[in-house]
Amino acid sequence: MAQWHSLQQLDSAYLQKVDELYFGEDFPMAVRHYLSSWIESQDWEKASRDVSVASILFQNLLENLDIQYSRFGQESESFLLQHNFRSFKQNFQATYQDNPREMAFIISKLLMEEKNILNAVLLAQEVQNLQVQPNPMETESQQDVQKKILELKSKVLDMEHHVKSLEEQQDEFDFKYKTHNLEGHTEQERKEEMRVLQDLLNKLNESRKNLLVGIQNILAIADALLVSLVREELVDWRRRQQKACIGAPENVCLNQLEQWFTVNAECLFHLKKILKKLEELCAKVTYDGDPFKTERPALQKRVDQLLTDLLQSAFVVESQPTIPLGKGPLALRTNVQFSVKTRLLVKIPEMNHLMKVTAMIDKDVQQVKGYRRFNILGTNSKALNMAESTSGSMVAEFRHLTLKEQKAGCGGKGSNDGALSVTEELHIISFEALFERHGLSVKLQASTLPVVIISNSSQQQSAWASVLWFNMLCTDPKGLSFFSSSPVATWPQLSEMLSWQFLSVTKRGLNKEQLRMLAEKLFGRQLSYENCRLPWARFSKENFQNNNFSFWAWIDGIRTLVKSYLEDLWNEGYIMGFVSKGKEKTLLKKQQHGTFLLRFSESCKDGAITFSWVDHFSNGKSNVRTVQPFTKNDLSQIPFVEILRNFQILVDENVPENPLKFLYPNIPKDDALWKYYAENDADGENPYKKYIKTKLIIVTSDKSNDVQSAQSTDTINDSLATPDCPGDALPQSTGCATQNEEAPPVTEAMQLTPSDELVNDPWLSNIFPQNHIDLDNTDFFHQDLDDNSVYPVGIDSSSIEDHPFTSEFFCSNPLPTPVTTVTTPTHFNAVGYDQSPLLLHY
Repeated sequence: MAQWHSLQQLDSAYLQKVDELYFGEDFPMAVRHYLSSWIESQDWEKASRDVSVASILFQNLLENLDIQYSRFGQESESFLLQHNFRSFKQNFQATYQDNPREMAFIISKLLMEEKNILNAVLLAQEVQNLQVQPNPMETESQQDVQKKILELKSKVLDMEHHVKSLEEQQDEFDFKYKTHNLEGHTEQERKEEMRVLQDLLNKLNESRKNLLVGIQNILAIADALLVSLVREELVDWRRRQQKACIGAPENVCLNQLEQWFTVNAECLFHLKKILKKLEELCAKVTYDGDPFKTERPALQKRVDQLLTDLLQSAFVVESQPTIPLGKGPLALRTNVQFSVKTRLLVKIPEMNHLMKVTAMIDKDVQQVKGYRRFNILGTNSKALNMAESTSGSMVAEFRHLTLKEQKAGCGGKGSNDGALSVTEELHIISFEALFERHGLSVKLQASTLPVVIISNSSQQQSAWASVLWFNMLCTDPKGLSFFSSSPVATWPQLSEMLSWQFLSVTKRGLNKEQLRMLAEKLFGRQLSYENCRLPWARFSKENFQNNNFSFWAWIDGIRTLVKSYLEDLWNEGYIMGFVSKGKEKTLLKKQQHGTFLLRFSESCKDGAITFSWVDHFSNGKSNVRTVQPFTKNDLSQIPFVEILRNFQILVDENVPENPLKFLYPNIPKDDALWKYYAENDADGENPYKKYIKTKLIIVTSDKSNDVQSAQSTDTINDSLATPDCPGDALPQSTGCATQNEEAPPVTEAMQLTPSDELVNDPWLSNIFPQNHIDLDNTDFFHQDLDDNSVYPVGIDSSSIEDHPFTSEFFCSNPLPTPVTTVTTPTHFNAVGYDQSPLLLHY
């Protein structure tokens, strides 16, 4: 219960991670919430390894669900929860009854991820605490602010003592003035008393003037401090927040600013009380030319104005609008909930829960034809409170707001028929609150950075491009017409932003060499790229390098691939990434035999990665080979590290060998990758070699209709994507092995048919372990245009021409029909797809 309770106290950014953790249907969040105490007291990690323990915990879970179901039955307003828990129990029984270890593994993993989130929060808090301490790396302006803060607090404290002294001085004068006319005093004594009273009054008048001068000095310090906070520190923080929204590793913690704003406000409120005290003193004792009468009202007005300016500036949007599972902040989608958090940078405990914050959208935007309008749905009013912040700050966090597009006048939805596209149309969400305290009434307003609003997930990539471009180039938070005439980006600006995209989803950005390679792709070879500029259209709209997608679409696809499947290798710096094919060959030919490097495909929109290696021959020649790129579909089935680990080709005498020896420039492959290899199973075998068990056969025949066939062994499904390097690429495919028996000739066409027979051929099992070729994919076959022969892709016929092939296709899994047909009887000869015998498999 303690862990779950701690999670509920987190800020929205971390709560969003918790929401994403329970986004699926494997284990409902409601069950986690209501059974949290029992769940956290069990050893789920042990249960995931011991089926008997898992079975016991599974039955206990079902019993606890029944108990909770009964509790809901006693509550009149829990009908829906009662229904849900009945469904949860039925789903658990249907899913985990036969495999309770799977349920235990899921719960154990969820609990571990929760701990990781809490550890991340603790680490962030430690970093913030370190940042609050005096830092020798503070900027000069921050040091100046700190000096003014200390000076202001010291002078206000001194002013308090001066007021007390003045009050005592005034009481003395007041007492003597009221008693100087008493009877019994001689005329001489009265004259002396009047002289003393005059001296006391003169001193009182001087003290009052000095005190007012002191207040004016304090107000000057407070004014200068406010200017520094609002025009420098707050502006700098807003810019850092802009950059952080697009992935920059900026410090956007508000604790230091909050401390400065709070101290300034406390001093001004204290000064306001002092001026109120002076008004009371003036009411007791006044005289002609009393400075309290003439100067105090102006000082009071100035204090109120400073407080008004400070409070209005202190109301900010701490966390910009964000939707779950989005690419980043400020890209919103209609009918999808988003969260946003406001914060008042002045801690006023007595105002806790007293100030209502109301959210609205496009409040001050003029009506323009084609500009869409939206309504905010959900609870759009909330009180500033100190409970939702771990540091006790005054925050109002909106977690369940939704945007809905307004209907046009004709009754349909509004439409964007202006010059800008939907993803270039910018909107602003604003917040209002009213501060009323100490005789002061101040209207507070805060606005988000411009947001892009889409209605379909397919627009998310373009929307994020707009968010990146705006926040990279524009410092006007209300520049809604930015894309009407979007400025160009310099290469230094663009390269920094591109590096942030990778740094924000991994632990590593783009290095100088990778950025230079990207600059070369955009601008060609140049001595310096400092003055190169890229327009908005070339970044996000125009086709990139004769592909049917933009430069940003290509980068975003690679970024997503790295985040999902390649993060470990990327963090280690093992992926060279953006090297060109020509540069790749130049680099590899200088390295030792078997050296390979990893780079991204240049022709895949959704991101793909490939590898190339160098072979050196005894005649002094070298050959660089490249496999077809692996897409996210491939990597979702087999980790890329396992592909590198088990990749093999056929060498002399059909012996399989892994050609990948050294990761560029000279790191032994296993030394670089061993810690990411999959753990061996109980039999010591690689689990990925048993991922899919399938039997295949490839069929062909010679030109005289002498048909031969062969049967392959168990295989794993490989990707057959379009080669990234035509002419050099080696397809991701498997080879064919033979069984020595003749098949009947085929004169018209050869039909591949499924069979339940399995042939146990030693030659097959030794040479072709566990591979899979999808015969429904016509890319499997390669048509040689010179001799009109059909070859299985990636197979050198010279290595198998002596082995007859059978015409049957054997498969342990049912196949769809009709199956692939080879319509041209052909014959394997010494001409292959690649001149060296190859077998690519895992």
